[in-house]
Amino acid sequence: MSPQGGQYLNKAAVFSSLGAARLSQLALGCSVVAMVSHSAGYSGGSYGVFCMAVWCACFGMTTVVFFLDATRLHACLPVSWDNLTVAFAAVATLVYVTASVVYPVYFVRAECPYGGCEVRNFRIAVTVCSIAGSLSYGAEVILSRAKPGRVVGYMATVSGLLKVVQGFVACIIFGALANGTEYSRHVATIYCVVVYAVCFAMTTVVVILTVSGRTGCLKLPFDRFVVVYTLLAVLLYLSASVVWPVFCFDRKYGSPERPSSCPRGRCPWDSKVVVAVFSFVNLALYVADLVYSQRIRFITQQPRV
Repeated sequence: MSPQGGQYLNKAAVFSSLGAARLSQLALGCSVVAMVSHSAGYSGGSYGVFCMAVWCACFGMTTVVFFLDATRLHACLPVSWDNLTVAFAAVATLVYVTASVVYPVYFVRAECPYGGCEVRNFRIAVTVCSIAGSLSYGAEVILSRAKPGRVVGYMATVSGLLKVVQGFVACIIFGALANGTEYSRHVATIYCVVVYAVCFAMTTVVVILTVSGRTGCLKLPFDRFVVVYTLLAVLLYLSASVVWPVFCFDRKYGSPERPSSCPRGRCPWDSKVVVAVFSFVNLALYVADLVYSQRIRFITQQPRV
C-alpha cells in the first residue's frame, strides 16, 4: 500500500469553515426532507412541490459537492471547481430563501388542525431548518467570495454573483409572464419579453462558460465580452422598464388600477405588476454589475484539451 494514499482525502473538506458550512447544509437539508416526508407534508398544489423539489435538489447536489471535494475527485471533472461550487451555493441560497418564504405562507397556520398540533409543529420546524439552511448556503458564498489580493474564480466576485441573481430574477419574471400577463396583445410588450429572454440567455452563457472553464474559447477577451454584454443588457432593460409599464398600466392600453373582479392568485394585472417591479430590480442589478465589472482583473482560463 502506498504511504501517500492518505493524501487522496481532503481534510479541509471537513475541518475548515467551508467544510463546516457544507456539513450544516447536509444536516439541515436531510432534516427538512425527512420531516416533510414524515409528517409535515407538502401536498396542496405546485407551491409544495416546488419547495420539496428545492430541498431535495439542493441536498442531492450538496452531497455530490461534499463527496467530490473530500475525495479530490473534482480534479477529474472538466469544470472550474471553484466557480461551480460558489455558483451552486449562490443559487441554493436564493431558492432556499424562496422556499423558506413560500412554505410557511401556504402551509403553516397559527391554529392547530383537527388532527392535533403535531403537523403544525413539524411544519414550523421545517421552516426554521429551511431558514437555517439558507444561512448556511449564504455563509458558503461569503466564505468563497473574492477578497482584495486573493485570486478566485469569476463567479466568486461581485459581478459573478450578480449574474446568478440576475438569472434568478429573470426566472421570477418568466413565472409571472406565464401567469396570464396577456403580453401578446401588443408588439411593445412582446419586445419586452424578447429582451428578458435574450438577457437571460446571455447571462446563462456567461455562467456556463465560466463554470466549464471555457472562457478562452471566445474570439475576444472575456473581460471585454462581459462588459460589452452587460452594457447592452443595461440598455435593453432600461427600454423594457419604460415600455412595459406604459403598455400595461396606461389607460390607452391597459388599466392603471387593479380590476375588482380579478381573481386572487390568477389576476393578469398582478402578474404585470410583478414583471414591472422585477424589471427595475434587474435593471439595478445590471447597472451594479457594469460598475463592478470595471474593477475586476480577469485571468482567462484556457480550454482543456
